[in-house]
Amino acid sequence: MTPPVRIGVVGAGSLGYHHVRILRELPEARLVGFHDSDPARSRRVTEELGVPAAPSLDALLDQVDAVTVVVPTPAHHAVASLALARGIHVLIEKPIATTLEEADALLAIARRTGALIQTGHVERFNHAIRAALPHITEPRFVESNRLAPFNPRGSDVAVVLDLMIHDIDLVRALVGGRVTELAAAGVPVLTPWVDIANARLGFDTGAVANITASRVSRERVRKLRIFQRSGYLSLDLAQGGGEFYRLRGDVNPGDLAAAPRQLEEFMERVPLEAPDGEPLRLEFRSFLAAAAGEAAPPVTGEDGREALALALRIMGEIERSMPALSGGGSGAAAGSRRA
Repeated sequence: MTPPVRIGVVGAGSLGYHHVRILRELPEARLVGFHDSDPARSRRVTEELGVPAAPSLDALLDQVDAVTVVVPTPAHHAVASLALARGIHVLIEKPIATTLEEADALLAIARRTGALIQTGHVERFNHAIRAALPHITEPRFVESNRLAPFNPRGSDVAVVLDLMIHDIDLVRALVGGRVTELAAAGVPVLTPWVDIANARLGFDTGAVANITASRVSRERVRKLRIFQRSGYLSLDLAQGGGEFYRLRGDVNPGDLAAAPRQLEEFMERVPLEAPDGEPLRLEFRSFLAAAAGEAAPPVTGEDGREALALALRIMGEIERSMPALSGGGSGAAAGSRRA
């Protein structure tokens, strides 16, 4: 039997807290502890979850074989590079870094030391996505809407890197192929960075994706719609469910032109089913299996790098459409021009 992986958490903020909470419960893990730069936050997490706080990052890295990195995005490179240089496996919350140079540097360190990188695109483990995967065949059009009320967490970068990057990764994984056409627009509303953004992507497969993200909405919406030859999928990522409609096998398409008909007369609803599981818990289990040498990471560092590259291309297009942003309002101006 494979022994539990010695693991630690770097960063115990609102999301890092849940990393600590879940990892302490997994039999595949031996949670050594966590480190947070805020002593008061460290004391609170230790009191509530009973997990020791390491006095420094080095002290934590001395005791582990793997870490999850849940610090603010601008610190991802600095923290992850220290762990990878020691040969410690790293799960980095999305986005993998703030620039492609930082992402490439992390990948180079991992190749040199033999450590693995998994990128924390947790939506890959959403119940709706897992249930839909068996039915997805050559999507032709994908529409994604991710809208949320304002939250200061993540507002240190543009909404493209904060929220939209989830759907950039999903669309890349579901559609495949290379983006050959890109149009984007966005505006800052509450922060100096872009708070609402839309991108339209054209792939060399002929597929098209329309992605919208906002962090200044009244309601929280996470919807994904997929159109393909075999039917239509409507997924609610917030609820973890959805619907798949396809033409019934006993219907003659030529008869549909004879007269108006109810949807149920020619389309069947296919149940979307997948094993239950908290997405973050499933993500950790996949990382622990990879760290133990039992499987490859399902979302590699290279995947994270490609999602970041596309996000920065989108930011570059937004800046070109609104030149005033290039003076610093994008939150990713320099990185987008290097994408």
